[in-house]
Amino acid sequence: MTSAAHSADVPDEAGRSGIALPTTAFSRASDRLIGWFGEIASALWTVLVLVIVAQVVARYVFNEGSIMMEELQWHLYAVGFMLGLSFTEMHERNVRIDVLAETFAPRTRLWIELFGTGFLLISFTSFIVWFSIPFFMSSWEAGEISAAPGGLPYRWFLKSFLVTAFALLVLAGLSRLTRVWVALFARP
Repeated sequence: MTSAAHSADVPDEAGRSGIALPTTAFSRASDRLIGWFGEIASALWTVLVLVIVAQVVARYVFNEGSIMMEELQWHLYAVGFMLGLSFTEMHERNVRIDVLAETFAPRTRLWIELFGTGFLLISFTSFIVWFSIPFFMSSWEAGEISAAPGGLPYRWFLKSFLVTAFALLVLAGLSRLTRVWVALFARP
C-alpha cells in the first residue's frame, strides 16, 4: 500500500482523456510487458512492408505469385494489429468520445473511467479470451493448416494471437483500473 500511496503523489501527465492518473506498481509492470509486445507489433509493420515488396517484385518482375506470401501478408497484418490493441489502449491512442465527459468535474470523469474500464472493457475482453481459448485449442489439436494449396501451415499459430492480444487488453484494462482506483481512493 505504501507504493500505491507514494505513487499517488506523482501523477502522470494527462493522456488524451485529459485525466492525469498516478501509477501503481502493477500498472508499471503491466505497461512494461505491454510495451514489449507493442515494440514487437511495431517491428512487424516493417517485416510486412518487406514481404509486400518481395511479393510485388516476384509477381511483376519474375511473373511468380505465391499464395504463401499473400497469406503471410495478412497473417502479419492481423498479428501486428492485434498486438497493437493493448499498446494503443495503454497510451490512450484509442478512439474516445468525450464530448460530454470533458465538461464534467475530474472526479466524475474518474468514476466514468472506473465504470467503463471495469464493466465494459475488462468484461468484454475477458469474454473474448474465454471463448477464443477453445477456438485456438481446437485448431491446434486438429493441426489446422491453410485450405489453399501452397498456403501457410500452422493456422493455429495465428489463432493463438486472439488469446494473446485480448489477454494483453485485459491486462491494459486492469492496469488502468488500478491507476483510476488509486486516483479515486488513495489518501495523500
